[in-house]
Amino acid sequence: MSEQSTVAGAAGAAAGGSPAETDWWALAPADVTARLATDESAGLDATEAARRLADLGPNALQSAPPPSVWRIALGQVLELMTLMLIAVTIVSLLIGQVTTAIIVAVLVLFNVVTGTRQEVKARRSVDALAKLQIPKARVVRGGSLVQIDATGLVTGDIVDLESGDLVPADGRILRSANLETQESSLTGESLPIPKGPAENPADTALADRTSMVFQNTSVTRGTARIVIVETGMRTQMGRIASLLTQVGDKKSPLQVELDSLTKVLGIIAWSAVLVIVIIGFARGQSLDELLFLATAVAISAIPTGLPVFVQSLLSWGASKLAKERAIVASLNDVETLGATSAICSDKTGTLTLNKMTVRTAWFGGNTYRVTGEGYSFDGRVLGATDEPLDAPTLGLAISLPNDATVSADGEVVGDPTEAALVVLGARLGIDADQARRDYPRLAEVPFDSDYKFMATLQRIPVRGETRLVLLVKGAPDVVLARCTTMLGETREVVPVASDAATAELERMSATGLRTLSIAARFLDDADEAKVAADPMAWVQELSLIGIVGIVDPLRPEAKAAVDIAHRAGIDVRMITGDHAVTAGAIGAELGLGTGAVSGADLKRMTDEELSARLPDLHVFGRVTPDDKLRLVGLLQQGGAIVAMTGDAVNDAAAIKQANIGVAMGSGSEVTKQAAKLVLTDDNFATLVHAVELGRIVYSKITAYLRFQMTQLLSLIMLFLAASAFSIAEGVALFPAQVLFINFFVALFAVLAIAADANPPGIMEHPPRDPKIGVVNPVSLTEWLVYGAVIFVIALVPLVWGPDAPSPVEPTASMTMAYVVLGLATVLSAVLMRRTPESGLLPPIAAVAKLLVWPVLLIVASTEIPFLQRMLGTVSLTGWQWLGCIGLTLVLVVVVEGDKWIRRRRAARS
Repeated sequence: MSEQSTVAGAAGAAAGGSPAETDWWALAPADVTARLATDESAGLDATEAARRLADLGPNALQSAPPPSVWRIALGQVLELMTLMLIAVTIVSLLIGQVTTAIIVAVLVLFNVVTGTRQEVKARRSVDALAKLQIPKARVVRGGSLVQIDATGLVTGDIVDLESGDLVPADGRILRSANLETQESSLTGESLPIPKGPAENPADTALADRTSMVFQNTSVTRGTARIVIVETGMRTQMGRIASLLTQVGDKKSPLQVELDSLTKVLGIIAWSAVLVIVIIGFARGQSLDELLFLATAVAISAIPTGLPVFVQSLLSWGASKLAKERAIVASLNDVETLGATSAICSDKTGTLTLNKMTVRTAWFGGNTYRVTGEGYSFDGRVLGATDEPLDAPTLGLAISLPNDATVSADGEVVGDPTEAALVVLGARLGIDADQARRDYPRLAEVPFDSDYKFMATLQRIPVRGETRLVLLVKGAPDVVLARCTTMLGETREVVPVASDAATAELERMSATGLRTLSIAARFLDDADEAKVAADPMAWVQELSLIGIVGIVDPLRPEAKAAVDIAHRAGIDVRMITGDHAVTAGAIGAELGLGTGAVSGADLKRMTDEELSARLPDLHVFGRVTPDDKLRLVGLLQQGGAIVAMTGDAVNDAAAIKQANIGVAMGSGSEVTKQAAKLVLTDDNFATLVHAVELGRIVYSKITAYLRFQMTQLLSLIMLFLAASAFSIAEGVALFPAQVLFINFFVALFAVLAIAADANPPGIMEHPPRDPKIGVVNPVSLTEWLVYGAVIFVIALVPLVWGPDAPSPVEPTASMTMAYVVLGLATVLSAVLMRRTPESGLLPPIAAVAKLLVWPVLLIVASTEIPFLQRMLGTVSLTGWQWLGCIGLTLVLVVVVEGDKWIRRRRAARS
């Protein structure tokens, strides 16, 4: 027992990820059991199994604890803008401005609650992986076969598998019969993989390790006995879970830009406060007056509504995406979509239908085109002149040597390649289920990966008589080698045209089709007993019936979506578990661009070599989860904003690493949990449309920032001028007036911007450069010029108004300045919703309807007594209102004139 324990401990250490990790797939079965100190027949005894379980831990994936809600809320509170607003609240309370303090405190609470709700996205990926591991396992313990929970498995356990089982842990195959596993959830390979006990070379890629089975993949055919070599976090699934915990969350480009803008605004705001306080101090104002003035300036200079309004726009974008069958996990992801410059897409089910389909066939020396898509029985087999092929016997030969079933509504049970043949038979007029009942099997050779074919013995009608026929379906090279004759164009038996058949195989393979050959041997009734006794011996001297080319066809809208992405300057790459040749053919059909490379080739490249070649590489086949993670990382290092799509567990780490991880609605739960966007229709075209919506949202956000920054800079200028020229002792407006405009009036402005029609041609220009940011020379010029205009028109009533403005009492002059600012805020939403296009041109009705309400609010705030008391306003005369409207119209002339000049310059260039 001590020797067994020592070996088991060494195996556990190796499985734990030491540098000397064992290449189990390269060892002979006897060597594997020897290294793990176990016995293929007797397995481990209960005592040793318990000891190993205590040493290695349960066969379960470890979950990362979700972040605390309070921790997230604290992070929101510690945001710079929130801290500034808290400081304003405290100062307002100290100087007795209770109304102002309450309004600002409500804003702070709203911002924190909204931000926390959006950030409460627990790290659910590893938890979802853990939920996948629920199967029981049939394990040999002490010479007896028992069923236990999969969590109780240890390295060295001997486990039996059969069709329909989930593999409970990573295992080395000791013996098998007709074993195939579906590994799409791990490797991305869309077809079942034949497995067997034969060793693989040590450098074999994960997807090609045919002597191994992996946790949470499924057995689709056959039986096997395996020895468990890795459990828990040491399995391939466990390594993906580890990768997920290593990938941190990243801020979106807009978050980064707004963080920078907030810092700049903070510097501007407090610099303005400092300058104004120094001026007031030099003027001899008291501490209370200075604090009141500082509060008014800080409220004016801090964009109190910025977080709320940006969240509102992002929420609008998220709801629009949901209607288009794209669900975002976080509002900030809406904006990131618009900056996407590279898409790494999975193939199966995203760009393709995930329905194996016979596209072309070669019968009797002639090539036929097969119409129809997927598992629909609609379609025909057409010749060179589009005449339909009428060959029911051929349909029987194709349909009968299959075990899969396909319902009329396209539901498949069994191997998808066999389902494609069943559908082909249906398009030749054969109901496979009925044919199996009418022509029962008399004997069969089950498919095996060693000999790569399947054969069934049946009596079927051939040229008007019932014949005993051995029907064979399998790999073309194997079947062709067993053929001596073939059926000619008129179904006569002629010598096999090996060269023609080989040429056709090469043509199909070059276009990425998976090929299968159909053959038959026509037997005498007297041979039935001999054939039934040993059907394998009769799979020779066959007559070649034909060759079929099978593909998972493109979605009808996929190519158009790729074209739209290319026109929008987005680089599209296909990353798949399929072979590079197959993937390359699909890529060429999509128009992805040149360059196809396999995962093995990737591993031989250094990061520098791969980065240099990436612009010319657009198709990646047979890749591992680590390869996907590496590709996404290198693209990001090159400055790309990367969207990565996938539906399998093996995609999860790369999806989390990407700026926008995109999962399919039909995909694994772990992938959806790791993703930032879920496409409920699994459609690549939906992703491209989501990018378009992201661009629209960003254009609306920039329109809002243009509007917001113009208002903010005008207020800063106004307070600086009031302090410099001793207007109302520096108090250009009361703090409550500023808050009312910045929040209540501006609320309708942002709704109007959100309701504006989408900008034309938004997918006809390259993605925005995140390095340029929202603060750039063009935007800064707009903000300063438009802000200066609003400042001047608001300053006029303070200087030349009907009375002298007061820092403590309501006056008509200050009310007029407040009204001018309020009306300018409303008009800015109309004028600045797009640039350089005119804001006065249709469509404008939706915007105009919304902006009636803030105008009514402004009027109400100067006429309703309780609002007058709260805001410090007075009623205005009709002439005073006309004066305010006239001043506001100056903004229209300047803004529209500036945009007209820029349009003229652009037209000349």
